[in-house]
Amino acid sequence: MQASLNLPDPARVSGRYGAYAHPVVDTMKILSVNVGHPRQIISNGKSVITGIFKVPVHQRVKVRKLNLEGDGQADLSVHGGPNKAVYAYPSEHYSWWRNEFPGMNMPWGMFGENLALEGLLEDEAHIGDCFRMGTAVLMVIQPRLPCYKLGIKFGRDDLPERFLASMRTGFYFAVVEEGELGEGDIVERVKQDPNQISVSTVLGLHLDHEHQDIHQIERALQIEALPSGWRKRLLKKLDEPKTR
Repeated sequence: MQASLNLPDPARVSGRYGAYAHPVVDTMKILSVNVGHPRQIISNGKSVITGIFKVPVHQRVKVRKLNLEGDGQADLSVHGGPNKAVYAYPSEHYSWWRNEFPGMNMPWGMFGENLALEGLLEDEAHIGDCFRMGTAVLMVIQPRLPCYKLGIKFGRDDLPERFLASMRTGFYFAVVEEGELGEGDIVERVKQDPNQISVSTVLGLHLDHEHQDIHQIERALQIEALPSGWRKRLLKKLDEPKTR
């Protein structure tokens, strides 16, 4: 059950440009910090433990190497860890999802994100870029690939597939410097990866089953910060044309 919260209305937060049709914002910032411990729920008659239920907190939160203080993940084989320490979701996407599901209550944290960010979308967040938020420094590491628990959260079995197809997946951060952050903090890019391969580009390379952009894949593989799982996915893409 979601509590009524005194937060900016996500429905009023519009997008930026391109396919997202989002207006430009001058300053990147944190609109909401969301945490939650794993809980047991019943879905389709089965017991499921999930950490996808996050709620906003209004005090400053400590940033640790593996997660935010007060937050937790259920299945550590696919969630959490140093390469998925903090999950961020562009707040601009909320208005699009509101249009997809009219009447559905969508407070911040609906997608299981730790940070609802304004002004930093998947096509501007490069793998390996570092951002200072409060006293912490976080590095963009990888796109999110949703699991079935996102469907449970929305009460829709088709949601994970729709989420991925939308390219509005958000992204994971690794923690470069521990510290603390809070709602309203400015997000400052303090380092840009020289390869400048965006989260959207990496996700697009993974999803494009018809045309392999060999040059882009090779550039993406040069990113030092790219996790091994994504390297394997992209290397597999390089082999696909040879098997046709």
